[in-house]
Amino acid sequence: MALLELSGISLSFSGLRALSDVSFSVAESQIVGLIGPNGAGKSTLINCVSHLYRPERGSILFNGQELVGRSTPEVAAMGIRRTFQNLELFREVSVRENITLGLVYRYRAGILSDFLNLPSARAMRREANAETAAIIERLGLNDVADVRVCELSYGLQKSVEMARALAGRPKLMLLDEPAAGMNPEESRRVADTVRRLRDENGISILLVEHDMRVVMSACDRIVVLDHGEKIAEGTPAEIRNSPAVIKAYLGEDDDHA
Repeated sequence: MALLELSGISLSFSGLRALSDVSFSVAESQIVGLIGPNGAGKSTLINCVSHLYRPERGSILFNGQELVGRSTPEVAAMGIRRTFQNLELFREVSVRENITLGLVYRYRAGILSDFLNLPSARAMRREANAETAAIIERLGLNDVADVRVCELSYGLQKSVEMARALAGRPKLMLLDEPAAGMNPEESRRVADTVRRLRDENGISILLVEHDMRVVMSACDRIVVLDHGEKIAEGTPAEIRNSPAVIKAYLGEDDDHA
């Protein structure tokens, strides 16, 4: 059953076509990779799903409900969380505080209750703290839990952003280049984490990534974009041997590639 279904998504910027009639789906508990050369439209498509951009044409269904036309908070409240290609973290506060901020949609006792420190507000704070601690444990961030984000390596900051997205208990996670700038060992851990998020939580994942080691080891299916168009879709093995994909990446004719 499709959790996310994109049909005929098209979008232009100042007359330049960024996406052209893109269609594919993400099933429940499935990891789908979205790959392609620089400028292929991958992040633009992610931005359409999370409603940072609104497509000119096409439909985006999530759990059978149309996303196009909804606000970004509405999309988040439906169970979609994302990370960004360029980190969007609160750099001057701790890892723990950043992750706790991912719970705000779910733990809200009300301004008056919080101000008066009523039992309901205290209970919610205890629950939020416990859930934050569990996420820190799950993603292996115990050693840096109380360290300011600005003091962490880039790879650890990427893990913190993933942890904050997980705090929203999403049904679908949109991961935009989670392994960018990482060495091979860090990339391997990212692939392991992505699979565990699906296996342990049943989360569906749409993964944008340039590191093919991560894509090939983590994904069930892969969608390939080039110049805003879908040029291939299939299993990792099928994509690895696709002449159209080889041509898009190497810029050579099929026979030579």
